[in-house]
Amino acid sequence: MKVILIGSGNVATHIGLALKDAGVLVTQVWSKQYDHAQALATLVSADAIENLNKLDQTADFCIIAIKDDAILSMAKELTTFKGIIVHTSGAVDLTVFEGFEKYGVFYPLQTFSIAKEIDFSTVPICIEANTGVVLTCIEELAKKLSRYVVEIGSDKRKILHLAAVFACNFTNHLYAISADLLSSHGLDFNLIRPLILETAEKVQLTSPKNVQTGPAVRNDERTMKKHEELLLEQPQLINIYQILSESIKKTKK
Repeated sequence: MKVILIGSGNVATHIGLALKDAGVLVTQVWSKQYDHAQALATLVSADAIENLNKLDQTADFCIIAIKDDAILSMAKELTTFKGIIVHTSGAVDLTVFEGFEKYGVFYPLQTFSIAKEIDFSTVPICIEANTGVVLTCIEELAKKLSRYVVEIGSDKRKILHLAAVFACNFTNHLYAISADLLSSHGLDFNLIRPLILETAEKVQLTSPKNVQTGPAVRNDERTMKKHEELLLEQPQLINIYQILSESIKKTKK
């Protein structure tokens, strides 16, 4: 099985490394920035290419792992590819590849950073395809990398991606706000790392609603008022605080 990688960022890098570890041959890496393609190609023992006209037409898969808003334009440059073409987005329709003979989606549901190693075997891979035969091929590739492979259509995948934004991206932003608050008052973020870990571990065992704590769920208006007073010089944070507190109150009803 031979794979081409389009992209050299976080997702492309982790997929490329997982493919190599699984014994899948990555033949080529292309990136908008050629030096980045070279760096990833070195990691996965592939060839870096500058020109898409040099695409390996014997490859079984072409995996597009780039920004969502660039997938359509990239697809238009790959129309001569005869293998299975897939993208890794959680928010882009399968129909972005209409006109190709064999296409699908290969969406790994995880947050990726190049500096942080991940056990890819635990990463859910959500797949979709234009035909049953193509789906079987994508599933075969996905199962080489992960124990958790599931077929999910474009509409439900978008909901999954939205939920992931709330659970991961927004949560991490709140960590950043918390870190800034602590730093501005000479306090160490390490003080609340155990709290973050405990919260994350709780939701592995039960519904998040069942383990919600804090002043909003207790309707502790006095404490919430004191918190808002501490944020008087940062009205944008007061807004976030109030919106989230109200949402917690309504969720528990």
